[in-house]
Amino acid sequence: MLRYLPFLLVLALWIYAFIDCLNTPESQVRGLPKVVWVLIILLFGEVLVGPVAWLVAGKHRQPVAGGGSTPSQWHRNHRTKFVAPDDNPEFLQSLKNENKKDEALLKDWEADLRRREEELRRKESKPGESNGPDEPQPPAKG
Repeated sequence: MLRYLPFLLVLALWIYAFIDCLNTPESQVRGLPKVVWVLIILLFGEVLVGPVAWLVAGKHRQPVAGGGSTPSQWHRNHRTKFVAPDDNPEFLQSLKNENKKDEALLKDWEADLRRREEELRRKESKPGESNGPDEPQPPAKG
């Protein structure tokens, strides 16, 4: 298993550099056009020249300690206020709308069921008339 580890690491770096290059906006690409960087990564990926060149010289990287805020500082300053579902008026309104739709559908089903029951009662109350194909036919004389 250890003999495959270098190959897997090279493959992982190759894939990472390729995806990073594709996801980088054109404004952050340095030196060459983005298409050329993709070709360099793909053509020279096996010998690590392409991916390493991309990671070192291809992308404009922001310095970590250069006056920027860390992600935790950004999240502290940009917190979203959590609202419980039972306190959220939009959620409660959506529940009311769904309930109205469900009630209307249930009323339609009940009305259809009543109509079908009435049809069955009418057919049963008229014994002389045929009830349809379900009723047994008298044998044909021949």
